[in-house]
Amino acid sequence: RLFAPYPKSHASPIPTLVYFHGGGFTIGSIQTHNVLCRELARIGQCAVISVDYRLAPEHRFPVATNDAWDALQWVSKSAESMGLQANALAVGGDSAGGTLAAVCAIHARDAGLKLALQLLIYPGTAARQETTSHNTYQSGFMLDKATVDWFFDHYIDAKDRDDWRFAPMLAERHDGLAPAWIGLAECDPLVDEGVAYADMLRMAGVKVDLEIYHGVVHGFVNMGRVIPEARQAHQDAGRALKHAFALGQ
Repeated sequence: RLFAPYPKSHASPIPTLVYFHGGGFTIGSIQTHNVLCRELARIGQCAVISVDYRLAPEHRFPVATNDAWDALQWVSKSAESMGLQANALAVGGDSAGGTLAAVCAIHARDAGLKLALQLLIYPGTAARQETTSHNTYQSGFMLDKATVDWFFDHYIDAKDRDDWRFAPMLAERHDGLAPAWIGLAECDPLVDEGVAYADMLRMAGVKVDLEIYHGVVHGFVNMGRVIPEARQAHQDAGRALKHAFALGQ
């Protein structure tokens, strides 16, 4: 699904964010993230292409990662025919979609595809959920341990959990990746691995902007009608996109 901040009559090609929705690789859709993508397009002044990748359990790992990378490559090759800038691309996603975006950023570096930004909203980055935040927020904070286990049991076999396409932290190297904007929720089992991934990227020389939104839970960016922090995150992410695309001009 394509979201654009301008009418079809707009003459100049515009930059594009390829976005992957969250949902533990098993639920969610372009419809569940409709409002978020509209806001990112409006604030970021860019097109947003929301990808309807295949879900588990019918399509287990690595189908989602393959779909995500195929989608990014297709957008890169087809951008001009859609009135988009082929040389102004970013990837983004939340939760499982953030994992897919991080994986695509690594694939893009290896393929020589330049990205302006990787926009990662509380991404999963670790092979196993063993951090302090996973223990602290394992129950009563929206995304509980039982739900995480259910998602991953339906998505991936135990033997594949150390594959970097599931756990981007385990990629052989992280240098040369696109700059990152990482937005995390304080009361989220995934917050520690998000911080750890930000640190890992910085250590590899990647520019990282990290925002931790206090007092909110996993999934908060989809709650913009009731949570002010969600609207703030929309503004911050949109500005990050706008700035990244401006730097690439």
